[in-house]
Amino acid sequence: METHVCHKFEQASKMLSKPWVGLIINQLLHGPKRFNQLESEIHISGKVLSTKLRELEHLGLINRLIYDEKPVRIEYQLTEKGKSLEPIMKTMADWSQTWIT
Repeated sequence: METHVCHKFEQASKMLSKPWVGLIINQLLHGPKRFNQLESEIHISGKVLSTKLRELEHLGLINRLIYDEKPVRIEYQLTEKGKSLEPIMKTMADWSQTWIT
């Protein structure tokens, strides 16, 4: 019996397995965050974080919120598409607590 890999499943798997993506999404599940918050919570370089945030914005998983304040305040938050990953992230967190030593 031959099995076929679902193209959409493959794309989703590739997207979520990119370095830092899961960690960024997981942090944003707790609410909007500023760049510096994400940088310090995830322990990621600013250059890499900037690149990953642009990728996630392009994929429609996050929004960049710009507040007209002095100085300008920028926050990142999950879109509805990004929030829909919450059950997957929770399952992964639960699995890791049970099986990762």
